Amino acid sequence: MRASFISAVLAIAVAASSAEAATPADFYKGRTVQLIVGFSAGGGYDLYARVLARHMGQHIPGNPAVVPQNMPGAGSVKAANYLYSVAPKDGAVFGIFDRGLPMERLLGRTEGQQFDATKFTWIGSVTDEPAVCGFSAKSGIRSWQDMKTKPFKVGGAGATADDEIYPAVLKNMFHVPVRVVSGFPGRAETVLSIQRGEIDGLCGWSWSSLMSRDKQLLDSKQITIALELGVDKALDLPGVPLLGDLTDDAKQKAALKLIFSRLTVARPFAAPPGLPADRTKVLRDAFDATMKDPAFVAEMRKLALDVRPQTGTKVEQLVREVYAYPPDVVKLAADSIRK
Repeated sequence: MRASFISAVLAIAVAASSAEAATPADFYKGRTVQLIVGFSAGGGYDLYARVLARHMGQHIPGNPAVVPQNMPGAGSVKAANYLYSVAPKDGAVFGIFDRGLPMERLLGRTEGQQFDATKFTWIGSVTDEPAVCGFSAKSGIRSWQDMKTKPFKVGGAGATADDEIYPAVLKNMFHVPVRVVSGFPGRAETVLSIQRGEIDGLCGWSWSSLMSRDKQLLDSKQITIALELGVDKALDLPGVPLLGDLTDDAKQKAALKLIFSRLTVARPFAAPPGLPADRTKVLRDAFDATMKDPAFVAEMRKLALDVRPQTGTKVEQLVREVYAYPPDVVKLAADSIRK
């Protein structure tokens, strides 16, 4: 009995050693790579992930199938926790979650989180991402002046999601009378609620998501864009102000830059921490190659999705830089996003 047990243990050890020693092509050939999506189907994150999945496997040695799996919950914290603590650290699983999550621990918002953003294996970001505040025609909110003077409700996916953080900034820093209705599992459900008149709009509406999924609402004037979020003008929207231009206070501008740094890594893909160096290189190289793949670019263009990629190394550097901000700026930013 004891001898057979020892033999079994040795066999497992040998198998594990062989897996670690396998070339990338040997490891990935015939394998399914799981792509975790931290939101429900139908939203911008889901769409970016599914297009990436259709093309990235061709650039991984062994050409594995890359299969998306939706794992919504707590504004994608559930997916981030899974990637950090549960998913195998062998390069067979990576995923996408809310772009704001890497900054949350810095800002003192850690509820439900079981990860350190600086330790994820960052694969890359497909694009940067302008975001806006959009409102239904029924709401009566058509301008920044309306936002400052008329109470309104917006939808949110969870405490760490953009669409809850940005309204908090508007309320705390600019005294906007906004109320967040929380708990929407994804963008599609939020938009449906806007159309039904249950909420007035959305602050943190990704421009690429709006253009690819809900452009007809804008074209038919069912929604109005009242504010561009961020500190650098990225959209050509005449008459629509940029939030960063609405204050002359230097510290506020710095805090806003920290808060909106998440827009620079708008669609971030990450793998668990501690990936072997060769698997990290394989996934990063495959991601970078996909960003230049004519078929991928053509499909993204057809869906009106932007491709302005950042490498995994650059995303990793940005996360580390953000964690080095001065304490007074960090405190103001943290106070501004607090509900």
